[in-house]
Amino acid sequence: MGASFSNLTDAACAVHQFKINGYSATKSMARTDTLPSKRLAVGGYEWEVHYTPSLVVDGGYWIAFRLVLLSAPRRNDVKAAFRCRLLYTSSNSYYGHERGACVRDSIGNVEGQMSHAFKRAKESSGWIPLRKRNDVEAARVIENDSFTAECTITVVTELPEPDTAKTNVVRPPIPPLSGLHSLHHDLGELLSKATGFDVVLVVSGETFAAHKAILASRSPVFMAQFFGPMKETHSQRVEIVDMEAPIFGAMLRFMYTDMVPELELQEDCTIITQHLLAAADRYGLDTLKSMCEDKLCDGTRVETAATTLALAEQHGCPKLKARCVEFIAANLDDVMATESYKHLMTSSPLVLNDLLRAVRGRKN
Repeated sequence: MGASFSNLTDAACAVHQFKINGYSATKSMARTDTLPSKRLAVGGYEWEVHYTPSLVVDGGYWIAFRLVLLSAPRRNDVKAAFRCRLLYTSSNSYYGHERGACVRDSIGNVEGQMSHAFKRAKESSGWIPLRKRNDVEAARVIENDSFTAECTITVVTELPEPDTAKTNVVRPPIPPLSGLHSLHHDLGELLSKATGFDVVLVVSGETFAAHKAILASRSPVFMAQFFGPMKETHSQRVEIVDMEAPIFGAMLRFMYTDMVPELELQEDCTIITQHLLAAADRYGLDTLKSMCEDKLCDGTRVETAATTLALAEQHGCPKLKARCVEFIAANLDDVMATESYKHLMTSSPLVLNDLLRAVRGRKN
């Protein structure tokens, strides 16, 4: 009997070469700064490749690249593989390499790759560290203050629906899912009604009934508290300190429903978004943290730019930090007149270097 074959997946692949001109100047970039490529269309989605010469790995600066999805996924996630390698940009028989060949060192080809499932627009993959800056410079890859990297993006795409007329398969109609019976709605009802709760969380005098398994599945901090060696493992009452009850309530509802109506219903939600970002970082909720970061990027104002910059510096939000630095540099006199700027200077004095670089760049 002969074997039959069919595709379980399909994929689109694109290869792009990026030339980094002015390499020596890029080395002055702050560790949280990146340089984006032009938009790239692959697999029905738009992407960017980001470059940094200042990724800190094992105490050294590395040249690194990452992939960023710009479009919103049309399904649960977009699965993509990302591969980068350094190339020689000219022929040099003396050193034994050819133009377009992959750079090699004592370890092997200077390349790296990773896979990532992107769940939302503007989500980034992890960084691919290629080599230390010093090693790349010593390998004679830099020529005329530039080098070339080749990046390959492979995206898993949707297979077309089979032709039922040819296969004689009758497919019964699938009724649309009702929003009232969605998982997020049901979990939200579970939280609201406190059905089967097994822990009470006390925040600023207010109590929240919840479920340890759900909290632990969303947060590595709660996982350690409830199912690790910590004292709360068998406790049915846990006190949360240094957080306001409304902020914790919004974070808790997000953990059950993936929604934060507070970010949409209020005309000016900067303050609550700042507090939510800090809470998300504290409990390892990366998706919520990214949502807050995007919201603050879109709502940067003179009155809040300095406090938001301090927040971005404290909680490791490079995109938000870059947006605030850019905004403050463009509105320096107005921002310096605010009380929040004085707080920034005392709480995060190191960001002065980034502000000075941005101001100098605008003048140039």
